[in-house]
Amino acid sequence: MKKFNVLMALLIISLMWACGGGNSATEASSAPPPKSMVEEDADPMENKGIGPITELKLDEVNQELVADGLKVFEEMCTACHKVEKKFIGPSPKGIMDRRSPEWIMNMILNPDEMVIKDPIAKQLLIEANGAPMANQNLTEDQARAVLEYFRTL
Repeated sequence: MKKFNVLMALLIISLMWACGGGNSATEASSAPPPKSMVEEDADPMENKGIGPITELKLDEVNQELVADGLKVFEEMCTACHKVEKKFIGPSPKGIMDRRSPEWIMNMILNPDEMVIKDPIAKQLLIEANGAPMANQNLTEDQARAVLEYFRTL
């Protein structure tokens, strides 16, 4: 019986890992992680994350990209992210005020490495009760569209 319980627990964890989390809502919290949990004197807006995006210059909001980003977000992200509140993952509302554009795109494109090496992503993993962000294997163009959508929230 004990082996069965362990196997069931592993199965559930594997399923949660595969989809990036469960399906229960949690309280809203859009505040950045406490400084002591990230880096003592780190500025989250200076952190570009770990991944292919090292520099990104933003111009005026591109409404065509916004529409594409909304479509991608609704299709690939809403199982874990809700715009108005924290769900399994944090709300993207106001993310542009909390994170650099490069960090956001790297988190979308490279979540597996980010939760291992990036201090902010590590803290977000803790806040999500260990449910990592699922790698949806988006292209850079799709991630850029999602970022453009986030700019409008």
